Amino acid sequence: MLPPPTLLVVDDTPAALGVVCDTLRREGVRVLLAESGAMAREVLARTRPDLILLDVMMPGEDGFSLCAALRAHAEWREIPVIFLTAIDAAEQKVRAFAAGAVDYVTKPVHVPELVARVRVQLELCAARRLLESKNLELEAEIAIRLDAEEQLAASLDRAVVVLDRTGAIIFATRLAHDLLAKYFPNGRPEALAAGVRFPVGKGALLVRRFAEAGRDDTVMLVLEEEFAPPGPAALIPLGLTVRQAEVVYWVAQGKSNAETALILGTSPRTVDKHMERIFQRLGIENRASLMVTANEHLRPTRS
Repeated sequence: MLPPPTLLVVDDTPAALGVVCDTLRREGVRVLLAESGAMAREVLARTRPDLILLDVMMPGEDGFSLCAALRAHAEWREIPVIFLTAIDAAEQKVRAFAAGAVDYVTKPVHVPELVARVRVQLELCAARRLLESKNLELEAEIAIRLDAEEQLAASLDRAVVVLDRTGAIIFATRLAHDLLAKYFPNGRPEALAAGVRFPVGKGALLVRRFAEAGRDDTVMLVLEEEFAPPGPAALIPLGLTVRQAEVVYWVAQGKSNAETALILGTSPRTVDKHMERIFQRLGIENRASLMVTANEHLRPTRS
């Protein structure tokens, strides 16, 4: 729940605004008073109001000078200011708005009008505070997602399969599906459950089996391919996100945006947007340059 709004009234004759202050207090507004610029600074040192009602004509430092000081202070420059003045002249209003005022009210004030103007500014302040709160929540959510993405990046090339007690696949990562299609092109790989080595050509598929003691309803398999070429994770050091690395990987394999979208289970438009950001992030202007850069990182390492 947001705290009640706070209004600072800076006027050398605050009694003249007594009705306004009383009306706002009844509506739940916290009203603070200062009779000079020096007193206003003392108040501002203790609390940050949501709005300032500032009299222009005061002994010593006038409202324009105080407003300039507020705008020069990092913690106070965003506080909206409504000027109060007995001078109803166009040049005075121009000077007020140039100084940073959000509104300008002439004296003697019409109480309902001034209260209404104050309400509008306080409502805007409340909306701004709510937006700031939502932005903080969003930033926290983004931080969590980035953390999850970093964790995912560490396992981007992991092929994980979960089987039920009959050997049927309950879940498999994208890489696991690719390896199963490569090593078992003719059907269901029931032999996987045993956890062994399946040779094909110069390489082999290694199957590591994990099961919870005392349970046989599910089993997890981790598939590893011997002498496997580098995958999308090899592109992470370029400064790409996990999804961007996957997009670049398939582009480097000569796939079109539409084909990449089909492989990744997304829309071509989404892949297009990823490509725009990838070009910006890597400082690359075209697809050919991207493929060259990607393939430099996707070359198999020689031991």
